[in-house]
Amino acid sequence: MRYITLLLLFITASPLFAQKKNEEVFSDKLNAKRSITVTLPPFYDQNKDKKYPLILVLDGEYLTGPFEGTLAYTTYWDELPEAIIVGVNQNYGNQREDDSRVSEEKGLPETTGDKFFQFIGEELVPYLEKNYRLSPYKIIAGHDVTATTAAFFLYREKSPFTGFIAFSPVMATDMETRLPEMLATSTKPVFFYLCTAEGDSPKLRKKIKVLDENIKAVNNPNVKYLFEDFITGSHYSLVPYGAPGALYNIFASYRPISPIEYKDKIESLKSGYVDYLKNKYDIIEKDLGVKMVIRLADFKAIEAAIRKNGMYDELRDLAALAKKNYPKKTIGEYYEGMYYEMTGDLKRAKKSYMNGYGLSPIGEYTKDFMIQKGESLNQ
Repeated sequence: MRYITLLLLFITASPLFAQKKNEEVFSDKLNAKRSITVTLPPFYDQNKDKKYPLILVLDGEYLTGPFEGTLAYTTYWDELPEAIIVGVNQNYGNQREDDSRVSEEKGLPETTGDKFFQFIGEELVPYLEKNYRLSPYKIIAGHDVTATTAAFFLYREKSPFTGFIAFSPVMATDMETRLPEMLATSTKPVFFYLCTAEGDSPKLRKKIKVLDENIKAVNNPNVKYLFEDFITGSHYSLVPYGAPGALYNIFASYRPISPIEYKDKIESLKSGYVDYLKNKYDIIEKDLGVKMVIRLADFKAIEAAIRKNGMYDELRDLAALAKKNYPKKTIGEYYEGMYYEMTGDLKRAKKSYMNGYGLSPIGEYTKDFMIQKGESLNQ
């Protein structure tokens, strides 16, 4: 049912990406123009200072849609970050075949395949960095032979990509062992998603399962890996099945504090609730290259943990953090007032609550709410 729902969303949600355009980029490596499709977030032009992760999709003609649909829906609920999606079109003549040429002996791109590989890393990515507001966080995705092309970027010491999505890759020679070896030695964060399905090609499936076992044996904290093996699905339907799982895994750090995260990681803390919140957003910035304002819902989750455990001194730190993130909003004064109230200084508590009258509301913390909080402390 989850996959049926998401398939419907791919159809209905994609129009929420209001800006979609086709471009041609000339490649010196290929001595030809290549067609790309660029999909921008709806408010890209309004948010002039905001930078976005890049999702570069090979087989752009058919692989772009599942990513557009997933992000259109999940960004509406702030489950995943907005991103710029670029589809590299490869359906003209023998382009896809030429772009994917690999040496059977060396297990590396060769001839036109090597030129296409260089085009992606040395020409297309710099072109996109020059013309669009990209964060340092970049993802590349591909399906069967193009998944292999995407995976080759893990072989590079200085890859432009941090996230890799491989839908049923056609393995190059020795890739089952070489890829895990590269992951084992990575000194930077790497996010890798791999999938197959019971209805996938038996030949591909066998090698993918070996690759999965070898990656799982890698002991490297820099590597974040997810493998999905779909019970239903074919070599083709695994793409719309896999896109949501891939993005949720790669952008895992971005998600708001969930009830599970609250129960398993926050509620049981004896102290350091505000530090946990700061660290969560530091990780988002480190992983995704996106600096963002702390969500109101996440402030509330930390507030709930502080109050439940009676660690009221941390409310002062929470107030300072709220004022830093929302300097013109009432929430900072609300937490400061709560700190004084919980520690018995009702005079200062009332003053803090009443200060909220001169600030803008946020959520339920309206001016009337702040005044009522202050007046409720009258002796």
